[in-house]
Amino acid sequence: MTAIASVTADTLRRYRRACDYLAVAMIYLKDNVLLREPLRPEHLKPRPLGHWGTCPGLTLVYSGLNGLIRRTAQRTLLVTGPGHGAPAIHANLWLEGTHAEYDDALTVDGAGLTELVRRFSWPGGFPSHLSPEVPGVIHEGGELGYALATAFGAALDDPGLMVACVIGDGEAETGPTAAAWHGPKFSGPRSGSVLPILHLNGYKISSPTIFESMSGEELRDYFTGCGWSPRIVDVRDVDDPDTVLAEALDAAHRDLRTATPPMLVLRSKKGAGAPSVDPQGKPIEGTFNAHQVPVDPGDLELLERWLRSYRPEELFDADGTPFEDLLAVPPHGSLRMGVVPQANGGLLREPLPLPEIERFAVPVGAPGATDASATDLLGGWLAELMLRTAARRDFRVVCPDELRSNKLGALLDATPRAFTRSVPGYAEDLAVDGRVMEVLSEHLCQGWLQGYLLTGRHGLFPCYEAFVSIVDSMVNQYAKFLKMSGETPWRAPVSSLNYLLTSDGWRQEHNGYSHQGPGFINNVLTKRASVARIYLPPDANTLLETMRHCLGTTDLINVVIAGKQPSPQWLGADAARAHCRAGAGVWDWASTGGEPDVVLACAGTTPTVETLAAASLLRRRLRVRVVNVVDLLALSPPDRHPHGLSPDEFTRCFGERTPVVFGFHGYPSAVHEVLHGRPRPDRFHVHGYLEEGTTTTPFDLLARNRMSRYDLAADALTRTGGDPRDLLRERDALLAKAYRDGEDPEEFTGWRWTP
Repeated sequence: MTAIASVTADTLRRYRRACDYLAVAMIYLKDNVLLREPLRPEHLKPRPLGHWGTCPGLTLVYSGLNGLIRRTAQRTLLVTGPGHGAPAIHANLWLEGTHAEYDDALTVDGAGLTELVRRFSWPGGFPSHLSPEVPGVIHEGGELGYALATAFGAALDDPGLMVACVIGDGEAETGPTAAAWHGPKFSGPRSGSVLPILHLNGYKISSPTIFESMSGEELRDYFTGCGWSPRIVDVRDVDDPDTVLAEALDAAHRDLRTATPPMLVLRSKKGAGAPSVDPQGKPIEGTFNAHQVPVDPGDLELLERWLRSYRPEELFDADGTPFEDLLAVPPHGSLRMGVVPQANGGLLREPLPLPEIERFAVPVGAPGATDASATDLLGGWLAELMLRTAARRDFRVVCPDELRSNKLGALLDATPRAFTRSVPGYAEDLAVDGRVMEVLSEHLCQGWLQGYLLTGRHGLFPCYEAFVSIVDSMVNQYAKFLKMSGETPWRAPVSSLNYLLTSDGWRQEHNGYSHQGPGFINNVLTKRASVARIYLPPDANTLLETMRHCLGTTDLINVVIAGKQPSPQWLGADAARAHCRAGAGVWDWASTGGEPDVVLACAGTTPTVETLAAASLLRRRLRVRVVNVVDLLALSPPDRHPHGLSPDEFTRCFGERTPVVFGFHGYPSAVHEVLHGRPRPDRFHVHGYLEEGTTTTPFDLLARNRMSRYDLAADALTRTGGDPRDLLRERDALLAKAYRDGEDPEEFTGWRWTP
């Protein structure tokens, strides 16, 4: 059979036996890893960990892809959805020599084999799932659902790359995976190819999967309807699964560029090779009982029989080195999947040609005299960046169908929306090679962008603020990936994951309560200081400066929150740059001067307007200092976050004993969390979103959450011994007008800053 080339079918079987043996050994053993003596309890790990059930299938796929690469020299990146099948991947990486290149202790000999087996799921070693410490990995697979979207992101704008993506049939039950099957509709001719391999071994932890219950005809119909050309590869009862899979892979490779791309449904036995039953007669092989650690370590005799069934003495010589025929199975050099450059994408990354902001900045004379939409201006700047990267094609914007809604439509003057299908009816700005990707799935946007960034490119994720929390758990996983990548010496830095959150809650009074939710801030605040950044630019020029900074950073999660509606502009380009670099600062032009009775602080577009309006109400009653915070984490003590203001800078802004009334964009708890560790944080009185909302007017929404200018000013008076009742009466009178007329009165909508 020519498909197997120079590697014989017997060698492939031996190769898989070696990988499967190593996988079982990694789960159970800490010593006697080649069974040179009878197995004893002291040879076992105290806590056997791992997921055996998917390992034989993963090794079959890895070995099959090795053969395809040898035959075609196809540059291939592997994305593994069943990340807990890590022992199989480790075994293949060790046999191909990749582990030894990244770690001198993992040499391809007996010493390296012993270290690999001992290190798996061991304190200070490899975790039980794939992780950034493992070469060739851009996706951990710990939380299921995102492998296929990540694979498509990795393939974008890399026409010579094939991304093979293994999707477990449990993962295939998730909503994000269901949406990700539509990836080819967004991936044009300048991108690489994705080859999905649905690993259908029938079971999850303790029950059958949906796809296991589907007939071959149903599976074909399902995936054909999603736009694929499916091929079912059933190796459950065949004598030569390697040849069967090789033929399917060769056919798929030939058809990668067809209108209906190929995908494989690989049917295999769950945990193939495990004992058929345990001593109590419970079935193991081919059932969900093979999912994790299928043999109780107390059944020492059964475990030893299982391990010896792989005949390790036929696979490794007396010193523990694999026999030469096994080492000939993987491809050599840079074609090995463990060292494909895209798996360490920071090595491929080139800095973006970021435009200067001066050409796009709003001219600001008197503060507050000019109105502008911050995101409208940013859209023009981003369009220029899109044009500057047209030839290199390493910058994309992913968005859940909200570009025009968020006033970023200027991007569509520079590039169309990516869409490869013909549309029967009216549509605008669609093209097969567009670099804006709009889809009503935040999960897909996140997965696409993660794959794109981790393979060396750049991107931006604009989103309605209330709905970005759909990807909260994906952000959790990605933050962990970045944290561990930063602790892995050979990982090169990748471009930061940049969110632009607009259509924010304070201007979602027309859409109502469901669209009011600033909680993404709180989630990101739980992440490591080495990873998390949160910016709340108060106007257009600070937004331009902030975004220019964020798109130049690496290994971070940058959250930028900005308003899209026309609002007052406060700082010219030079002042905006200085303010953003400081992170926070006193706005002398809005302050009364001298030692203040109260500090009015603010962070966010709408809170800044309300705080300045409160300062106007108080100027004849109190000495006021106005402080604007653009970098939320500047409030942190510097020993807790690298952006924290020094003690002297913090005191210059907020004093030492002065009460601080803080108008904040999000939940008040976020500011209190950040301030923890500062002296006397109890003097900070934070106003923010209190989960009060409905479809109403902007002023009513502010008043419901005690964030209106009158509430801020009244609090400041109360903290300094004054009487706030006249301010609250004025607030209530304006509310009465809004309730009577259905719109906010001119006293609110027409307010302008006056010194």
